[in-house]
Amino acid sequence: MSESEYRSLRRGADYQFGRGAGRALFPSVDAIEVTHTSSGRPRQVIAEDGRLVTYGTDGRYTLGLAGGRRLHAHFEAPRHRVVVGDESEPFVREGRNAFAKFVQQADPDLRPGDEALVVHEDGDLLAVGRAELPGHGMTDFETGMAVKVRRGADGD
Repeated sequence: MSESEYRSLRRGADYQFGRGAGRALFPSVDAIEVTHTSSGRPRQVIAEDGRLVTYGTDGRYTLGLAGGRRLHAHFEAPRHRVVVGDESEPFVREGRNAFAKFVQQADPDLRPGDEALVVHEDGDLLAVGRAELPGHGMTDFETGMAVKVRRGADGD
């Protein structure tokens, strides 16, 4: 991978997730492997601990569980987080969706379509996925999906 492509990956992560995300996700060019489409566009970024991100056709990253763990360690709560309790923890950990009625807290800056970290009330990362509701209103909804889970922590 070229130094230019590496810098571009980091800039994209900083833009989407906030300053420092690029460094957290991609700490060194030697520690990641990038697969490309037949046209040469980056497709997936993989590290020793698993898939960090997939680069979507819309130019946004979708998080893999390994990438979620890195962002979880880098950003302090409530950034990018949706918090659920014991009642839904085993289901979300298996990779099932997080529903609004079980959300205890959420990053108020999350918007529908944003990548989200679903965490247990004790702070453990349970899953990564896509927010379906705005973070500032997730706790107000009695029904509906809060996060479309892409990968649960037990999916390793």
